Amino acid sequence: MYVGDSSFAVSREAFSLNKNRLSVEIYGQMYNIVGNASPGYMREVAQQVDQNMRNIAQGNSRLDTTKLAVLSAVNITDAYIKLKQEYEEILHLIEDDQV
Repeated sequence: MYVGDSSFAVSREAFSLNKNRLSVEIYGQMYNIVGNASPGYMREVAQQVDQNMRNIAQGNSRLDTTKLAVLSAVNITDAYIKLKQEYEEILHLIEDDQV
């Protein structure tokens, strides 16, 4: 997925005919998202990022948008890594049961 705002030039990849293009709002800022995923999925991703940033901002009113975005990325990456580890553990359990 390619994400840009009005100040960035759109990459050549964004002009491919099979890409979905969507404007989304994340923490009060509009972004143009381009990707192979469905518009619904892309909207859900944007909503999750927005919600994560807003949750962090509630407890940290002094943080600027950049810091909120970085902390959001850290939280989302942490959740991703934990889910990936759980998935791998489940796969190992399934493999062990099949032996």
